[in-house]
Amino acid sequence: MSTVQYRSLGKTGLKVSVPILGTMSFGTSIWASRVLNEEPSIKTMKAAWDLGIDTIDTTNTYSNGKSERLIAKFIEKVITFLAPRSKYIGLVASDPTIQSFFRPSLDKLPKYVNPRGLSRAAIFNAVDASLDRLETQYIDPLQIHRFDASVTPEETLKALHDLVHSGKVHYIGASSMCCWQSAMLNDAAVRNGWTNFVSMQDEYSLLYREEEREMLAHSSGVLARPVSTETTRINSTKGTPFERKLNNADATIVNRVEELSKKKNSKMSRIVLAWVASRVSGPTVGISSLRLHESTIEGIELTPEEMTYLEEPYEPKAISGHLALRYRRSCKGMKADLSIDMMWWLGGVAAVS
Repeated sequence: MSTVQYRSLGKTGLKVSVPILGTMSFGTSIWASRVLNEEPSIKTMKAAWDLGIDTIDTTNTYSNGKSERLIAKFIEKVITFLAPRSKYIGLVASDPTIQSFFRPSLDKLPKYVNPRGLSRAAIFNAVDASLDRLETQYIDPLQIHRFDASVTPEETLKALHDLVHSGKVHYIGASSMCCWQSAMLNDAAVRNGWTNFVSMQDEYSLLYREEEREMLAHSSGVLARPVSTETTRINSTKGTPFERKLNNADATIVNRVEELSKKKNSKMSRIVLAWVASRVSGPTVGISSLRLHESTIEGIELTPEEMTYLEEPYEPKAISGHLALRYRRSCKGMKADLSIDMMWWLGGVAAVS
């Protein structure tokens, strides 16, 4: 019997597991020190499958395509049918040591001029390359990441619509952009009778709830362990744009999560996931160990009072992600400097609504 839940993805008939398995930690350690190599990656995916997690979340940029190839090997070795999987489009560097989201100038090189962004050519080429690496016939669903102001909404949406009609993609969604940008893209689809987005994915957690202003979605692994705990992932992000520094309110929230976990004799990660799952359709968990049972929500229920207790210390923050750093230009209508990654840079818990 499965120990996970299954929910409809938004308003679709597609069922996804809760949680969804994020795969940023699977690929090759030469891409990032925290990433698992082939054998432990496949073992972890197998452990997830045995728990009932049948939805895999990946991107073409993880380990520059190596993550997708390991998913293909896992499918071949372990399962006999394809699990639904969500996908993003990004720049895949030919050098496996390059993390393209740290190299925004890559698209100035001749061989990377067209592969980056959301043009029809870039989308079609990226999907075909991903299907080849995944050794599958379709992506279910395909989600674009960020908004590309250098391409018209009509070009992007018509390309996505044609992919759905070709059978290579079953559903489409988007991730991490300004609300007005999402509305602009969907409006182009509605006006032309094209396929609409079924999901939107943004950072969303007890420590970052700014998306409640407009759009919901996701969480990071900082909440899964006590304050000051060090991990390979946390240490590897120090001094980078991905480092997460806790303020006093954040630390109070983490401490309250720890307190509730002890009260309920549960892992902190399960408390956090239960909170996120109460608000979105499909939380995604980035995992790099075999302790997958710590990321299920069966048997964990938070009372309204407990929810309020966790939420109460929150203090508003500056918008991150699509409004931060180089992405700030995109939301002002200037050319997007797209550095596409997966559901969330820090792994953690993402979600679609």
